[in-house]
Amino acid sequence: MAGIIPAPGMSGGRFRRRRFAPIADINVTPLVDVMLVLLIIFMITAPLLQVGVPVDLPKTSAQQVGGKDEPLVVSVNAKDEVFLGETKYELAELAAKLKAVYGEKPDQRVFIRGDKAINYGRMMEVMGVVIDSGFRQLGLLGEQATGAPAGTSAPAGKPATPAPAPAPAPRR
Repeated sequence: MAGIIPAPGMSGGRFRRRRFAPIADINVTPLVDVMLVLLIIFMITAPLLQVGVPVDLPKTSAQQVGGKDEPLVVSVNAKDEVFLGETKYELAELAAKLKAVYGEKPDQRVFIRGDKAINYGRMMEVMGVVIDSGFRQLGLLGEQATGAPAGTSAPAGKPATPAPAPAPAPRR
């Protein structure tokens, strides 16, 4: 039977096995896709992780103030409610909490944020509680007249965080 043509992969009635070499290349496309999605997620959520008490800061032309560690932020909103971070406290509770924090970290910085609609006396009450708790590194946060909050790098209307201070000049 000279006219019979063997099927592909067969040679004269015998099977041939092909050996496939494993591919040693790493496909990085899925890794890049996942990393880009994570980058976008972190870019969106990072501004939301800052102090979340909405406060309309007054405008100032003062320079930015900063430091090395993360400060405590005491906020007073337009309803005269006082917050430490994002937790609401009455003034007596705030004093007890701040004294406990001062016992653990006496060199901790404290920033006070106050809505521009609140009474000046209320800000003085809150500042008095902070000072009576023992803290001496105290700052007031405000919004710069150009739109960026003073002492911060957050956009206008967003919660403020301190920016790093310039390095001190070397001593001779």
